[in-house]
Amino acid sequence: MSALYRQHRQRGGRWPTRIAGFSVLLLVLAALLLAGAGPAYRLDLLTLGGAFNMLRLGGLLGLGAIAIALLALLVALLCRRKHVAWTSLFAMAATIALLAIPWTYWQRAQTAPPIHDITTDLENPPEFVALAPAREAAPNAVDYPGESFARRQRRAYPDIQPRHFPLPLATVRAAAEAAVLDMGWEIADISIDTVDTIEATATTRWFGFKDDVVIRLTQEADGIRVDVRSASRLGRGDAGANAQRIHDYFDALERRTG
Repeated sequence: MSALYRQHRQRGGRWPTRIAGFSVLLLVLAALLLAGAGPAYRLDLLTLGGAFNMLRLGGLLGLGAIAIALLALLVALLCRRKHVAWTSLFAMAATIALLAIPWTYWQRAQTAPPIHDITTDLENPPEFVALAPAREAAPNAVDYPGESFARRQRRAYPDIQPRHFPLPLATVRAAAEAAVLDMGWEIADISIDTVDTIEATATTRWFGFKDDVVIRLTQEADGIRVDVRSASRLGRGDAGANAQRIHDYFDALERRTG
């Protein structure tokens, strides 16, 4: 009976299962922290610093989950516990997928210049008028920061340039407004007095950051020139978000004018 019991008893006892279960627990905690940091900031439950600390803690727990899952996998292979091995592999794969988005954002932040105001016209940037009070109440300035930002933008984003459309002004104006709505931005003002401009606010999905956009249409001999300026209200750098926003807007505008 004793020999038969030893033959059927699982190798390693409960430890392989416990180690794998601990990795899953760390995965769940990491997911809660990473997913909850943005909503906690949007709901004013945490300061921005507190939310970033929450992100860092979630990332550390995620790395811990990967390490523990790897240990559980090695133990499972040594003890020939297939179920535990599959659980460990799931925990590792799920955690890697969970960390992929913040890791990508962090990598992008390391390569992007520390600027938060991007424009297609560095000599005469479009101005915020209707959104000036909102920007005055925010940490970042209303006016374009100047040549230091322009110099960094030229090096980092040489492809941020105005676009030309050989179409009537009314057609481009309608397409420009429709493209703003396609982007999901909130229109603050549309001016057709001395200069055709559209001012709008883009709200980021995760943290709810407010970034302001102004679009300027200029009549030229061969059509309409479109300039765009996108500026964050908060933060010294933007991890490339404003440059990407301008690219995405022009893509939406070209679809509307095509």
